[in-house]
Amino acid sequence: MTSRRTLLKGTLFGSAAALLPTPATATDGGPFLRLPAPTGPYPVGMRTVHLTDPARTDPWVGGVREVMLTVLYPARSVRGCARAPQLTPDEAAVFAEYAPHIHPGLPEPGAVDWGAVLTHGYVGAPPLPGRRPVLVYSPGGGDSRTLGTSLAEDLASHGRVVVLVDHPGDASQVELPTGMRTTVLTGPPDPATFRTMVDTRIADLRLVLDRLGGLPLAPVMDSCRIGLYGHSAGGTAAVYAARGDRRVGAVANLEGYLDLYPTPVEVDRPLLLFRTERFEGAPRIESSWVNLRGRRALLADANHWAFTDYGPLVPQLQTSGLMTATARAALVGTGDPAVTLAQVRRRVGTFFTRHLS
Repeated sequence: MTSRRTLLKGTLFGSAAALLPTPATATDGGPFLRLPAPTGPYPVGMRTVHLTDPARTDPWVGGVREVMLTVLYPARSVRGCARAPQLTPDEAAVFAEYAPHIHPGLPEPGAVDWGAVLTHGYVGAPPLPGRRPVLVYSPGGGDSRTLGTSLAEDLASHGRVVVLVDHPGDASQVELPTGMRTTVLTGPPDPATFRTMVDTRIADLRLVLDRLGGLPLAPVMDSCRIGLYGHSAGGTAAVYAARGDRRVGAVANLEGYLDLYPTPVEVDRPLLLFRTERFEGAPRIESSWVNLRGRRALLADANHWAFTDYGPLVPQLQTSGLMTATARAALVGTGDPAVTLAQVRRRVGTFFTRHLS
């Protein structure tokens, strides 16, 4: 007899498999990578925003602190609007150089045209009228906001405004109006550097919350329904940023450590604690989460970066012969990428629907 779990897995696979792309071949013979389409009823608009914080000095390079945002939202129409690339040409060139050093096993420069990867967000599309929940995202340490595109687009396609935040200095690359910023990290950060990184991210997130009312999409943002979510160091920052900030109604931590400060973290609002089965840091994760109340979820047969766009992109690279099975497993795990993708989208989306409705 077919079990309920088997039926659920089949349903998840069936709903996502048709949307999970397979790599095509570009005219130069390399793979043409594609991000999975969002599943919601609304097309997705996209705008970029530059913020400065005159009250803070950038801890990495000095001067005024700057951050870059991508805002995704349900669009009224996308007619006449172009799909945005995941990376600008300059960002793609820098990412191609940094990627195999940040994550050994990713293709060497020149093997992939990272600038050809398109999002499903349409630049400048008019927003769908109505006030909608706002979700603010912080990426993992060393990652740029662009690696959170697929999940963010899916959340936006279901009727939310999603703000992706870049943290210049630790992100591999961020293209600012003042020029390209690359990461200061040359390897895993020592405890002092990690503390600076997370403290800076917490302040960046609070800056974004302070400035929501001044963003171009403010008329469709419901400031009474705000959620934070983040991956790895971004999950750490999201939880700590929410402490004591009553504007935040719910927080999703995608495998971020919560033992940064001597005092144990306390969270007095809905919390999702979501981790992967294969992450080598699981014992520390579990130890830092042990006394927390929250909804827990486990992503089976997955590794740490399955929460990011590496989840759908890395299997395409392996299929194209540009990554080994070992390198894939170290990044995103061995699970079926369609099932993994559907589980991440469903768990995060359902959590915020339940607590920000």
